[in-house]
Amino acid sequence: MAKRKRRPEKFSIVKAVKANARERVGQPRPERVIADQPRENSRKAKHRQTMPQLLSSE
Repeated sequence: MAKRKRRPEKFSIVKAVKANARERVGQPRPERVIADQPRENSRKAKHRQTMPQLLSSE
């Protein structure tokens, strides 16, 4: 079986503009990962505490 001939890639204006910007300005900075807060800290309580619960916790 004969190998297929590869076609040249289509010209993409978006890729050309991005490549031009990278040459002039430079590579963008890599993004920083921000540590997520534990789920318990970020969520509020669903139900308010009742009066006996408030008195027993103190």
